Amino acid sequence: MIRAALFFASSLFVGVASTNVAAETIDVEYSRFYSHVKKLDNEDTQALQFAFGFVRVGEGRLCEVNGASIVTDKKTMPLTVSEEGRFTVPTEKALKLANALVRIDLNERANVCDMSVQLETKPEYLKQHYTKEDLTFLYAQYEAFFNEMGSFLSFMMPSVKGLMIQFDDKNLDFITPQGVQINNGVLHLEQDWIDDAKGLTLPHAPLRVTAMASS
Repeated sequence: MIRAALFFASSLFVGVASTNVAAETIDVEYSRFYSHVKKLDNEDTQALQFAFGFVRVGEGRLCEVNGASIVTDKKTMPLTVSEEGRFTVPTEKALKLANALVRIDLNERANVCDMSVQLETKPEYLKQHYTKEDLTFLYAQYEAFFNEMGSFLSFMMPSVKGLMIQFDDKNLDFITPQGVQINNGVLHLEQDWIDDAKGLTLPHAPLRVTAMASS
């Protein structure tokens, strides 16, 4: 099964500056990020974003990111880094033309952290109560993205079969009023359930909503 997460190779790094034995600052060409985020710059995928981070090699956890910023010859623009160590970048062609860099301050050595790209909903679509229209809308957004990518990569791209709702509490077990079960902080909603649903009430707003996908 292919999850709705894409991965960059470590070859993206265009510069590394050592700060101490266990931490490094790396520079990545903004154009590398732009090639991804521009894919979502349309109405059919307006609710989605790519969240960038680093996965610790051999452990699967996210590496710690102390900070991130976009750097040009004229200015430095700080980026918001989430508590788990992911950040987003704006879709600005001007930054690509300006040969901007994304500077990331890692709390670990760069050679043990592989950059990853995760497709997820934007923060404004994370809430405690979802109507049927909300769920159908989010499903359609992911379906549109995978369909568009599959138009020329059909032999590689998975198909969407539902939504996966993740919470920051990985020990959360809860049965919603609609009778669906959250197990270990994750709720899976199959397409058939979404089609028949009248809404969804969660114990609180989730950490993220991603696609359930299968090849």
